This record gives sequence, structure tokens and C-alpha cells, in this order.
Amino acid sequence: MHYKDKQALVNLYPGASGRISQEEINSAETLMEYQFARSLDKLIHPTKPGIAYSVGNGEPVDGRTYDLVKTLEQDYEFRILNIREQPRIPDAVNVLLIVKPTVQFTEEEKLKIDQFVMNGGKLLCFIDNLIAEQDSLTNNKTETIAYDRNLNLTDLFFKYGLRINTDLVMDLQSDLIPFVVGGTMENPQFEFLRWNYFPLLSPANNQTVNKNMGYVASRFANSIDTIQVKDVKKTALLVTSPNSRIISTPALISLNENKNTPEDEKFKRNAIPVAMLLEGKFTSLFRNRIAQSQRDSLSANGAAFKETSPENKIIVVADGDILLNEFIPGTSAENQPVPIPMGWNKYTYSEYMKQTPNGKYFIPVANRDFLNNCVDELINNPAISETKNKEIVLRLLDSKKVNAQKSNWQFINIGLPILLVLFFGWIYQALRRRKYAS
Repeated sequence: MHYKDKQALVNLYPGASGRISQEEINSAETLMEYQFARSLDKLIHPTKPGIAYSVGNGEPVDGRTYDLVKTLEQDYEFRILNIREQPRIPDAVNVLLIVKPTVQFTEEEKLKIDQFVMNGGKLLCFIDNLIAEQDSLTNNKTETIAYDRNLNLTDLFFKYGLRINTDLVMDLQSDLIPFVVGGTMENPQFEFLRWNYFPLLSPANNQTVNKNMGYVASRFANSIDTIQVKDVKKTALLVTSPNSRIISTPALISLNENKNTPEDEKFKRNAIPVAMLLEGKFTSLFRNRIAQSQRDSLSANGAAFKETSPENKIIVVADGDILLNEFIPGTSAENQPVPIPMGWNKYTYSEYMKQTPNGKYFIPVANRDFLNNCVDELINNPAISETKNKEIVLRLLDSKKVNAQKSNWQFINIGLPILLVLFFGWIYQALRRRKYAS
């Protein structure tokens, strides 16, 4: 697309595979108007919204955020913000992004976040409420205990309308990791098996934020409960499959669980929420409880305490690993690790790219699409998001019938019209000869 002296590319097919399915074609067709409208809006409004990546509470700042930074800095004014050191969140920040904090938040930091929301700032949080890492299951250690991080954010989210539970979600619809299934110590035999602690989350029904989007890969995700709060609407964005369950903490995570087939009768929960959109007018956590010293601190930084927000939006996701990328060994002479897209499985990434000859098909995930959709929902023109509401269904042919009746339909569509033209032409000429014979 061209507008004045600027141009933008419109991505009609966001997938990474050259083997496009009919469902992907249908999805791309449905989102075509949205893709054009989004690109045009960015050309007409060149000022980039500001996104601040919060640090200071143990958030990752290493190579695991490579794809995250690369994705956001293309279309937004991306910056790093240490809310522990900054007196307040600047007005230029439209979205505050908090990803997998590991250090407890102080009351002063929570006040800064709260007043940012009260003044119309958008909050996008990816929180791991439990300490549960795959790295704990290495070096011949097959078990680990998941327990509460105690981030001191429960009361803040509770006031806004939700609670991240201290539990773990397990799902039969899950990602794969290699397990030792035989062989010897020197030459073990590996096989890819479903790891129920790595759910492949689905977009929730009846919502447009992630419409026509694929699965989102998660790692040790928690469940979310909603709280009845006046003037706040809650919408689930990501949910589990109909074959899922919840285990409470302290939870024992063991690799030995996959040696036996999971007990399917325990996986009966359906659509457990893992990501939630909150919309409405929020009430400050510090209403009727703010200290005078906190008021003085706000005043010294040119801000006044606000008890309620204007119409605003918050998105909370109960898994911090959704936005982080892994690495695969490099192929260059230096053999430097190569980052792969966020959410992709480092064990099956190469297998998927090769599209293995044994017929296995590893699902590419849509974590990057989910991030873009969340940011679009928070700060972009809502009229553009409405273009996702349209349903366009391609009336696809039955491939089996096409193969079985191919010759018949070719004759009906190509040969029969020619024969009919010749037949009626012969009749027409015969009638003319009879009429003008005398």
C-alpha cells in the first residue's frame, strides 16, 4: 500500500508453512479486510504508540526476549522502563508490558501501576504465579515442586476483577518434548510425547481479539478466576481444551507421569481460562487507604491521586513463557545459538521446518499473533478490530468426489456446452434451408 511518500506491506498469509491448508485459506480470506485496514491506519497515523517493557522485578532481559522486542519495535515506540527507579510512568507510555516477574512488587510500585491505569494507561501482564521451570527437570532430576512466587499482585488484580490462582493447568492437548523410552545409558532412545504441563491454548469462543487464530503454546500455565466488580466486563481470551484439569499447589511435577498413559477420566474440565480481557471503569486499589506520604510523592512528581479510571482495558495472561523464545544450535562456523519465534518448541522446530517424511506434523503456534492482537485490542482503533467480526466461509469442494467424478464434470463443463452449440447450430441451419429452399 502507498500513501504519499510512505509504503507498507500487507501480510495476507501470516503462516510459516508452504503447505497451506483449506482452513488457513479460509482464515486468511476472513482477515483480509482487517489486514488492509490495519496497514492503512498505520500509514495515515505515522505517530507510533508507546510500549514500555517493565524491568526491576526480575523480568527477563536476555536473549529470550529477542522475538518479543523485534515484534514490537516494528510498529510501536518500544522502550525499557524500570518502574522501581522511575518516580512515575511517563505519559508517553500507552501500554505497560509486564512479562514474567520473579521479584515481589512493593506497595510503591503497585501505586505507580495503579495510577497509570487510573489515568487511562493500558496494562498488559504475562504473569507466572508459581515457580515451575523445565530447567528444574534436568541433570537426572525427574521431579520438582511448584510453589507460589508471592509477587504481591493478588490484591491489585482482585480489585480490577480477576484472580490468578496458585495452581497448574494440565491438558491432553499439549506440546511435545523428548522422553527417554529405551536404549542404554550410552545410547538412549528418545521419542516425542505430549507433556500435559505445556498446554496448547485455544482462542475462546464468541470473542474477536483472537478470531481465526491458531493455538498458543504455554508452559506451566495457571488458571484465572473472575471477580464480580461493578462496571467491569470480563472476556476470556485463551482457554484449555475440553480435556483438561487443574492441580493445586504445592504440586509435584514429575517426568515419570508420561511413562504411563494419562488417566483420561481426570481430564474432564473444559475451557479453563488462562488469559482474560477486562473492560470498563476501574477503581483504584488505594482508594480510602492511600497514605499521606504516598499523596505527597505523587504531588512531587506532578500527579494527583485518582480513585477511578476512564473507560479502560487490561489484559492479564497467567503464563509468562508465552512471549519468550528459545534457541536452537546454529549452523554457522561460530555455531552461535539461533533464536526461534516465541512459543515455538526448540525440540520440534527443525522437524516442522523439514516437514518430516514419516508423516508427523508439528503444529506451528500463534504466540506472536496473540501478542499483536492483544496490543491491537488495547490501543488501536476499535473500528479496525470490528473487521474481524465478519464471517466469510469458503464453499470448498469434496476432494474425494472431485477425484472420483473428475472426467464426468470436465465433460459437463467443457465438452457438453460445445456439443450443445453445435447441435443448436445444426438445427438452426436446417430450419433456414427448409425455409428458403423454394
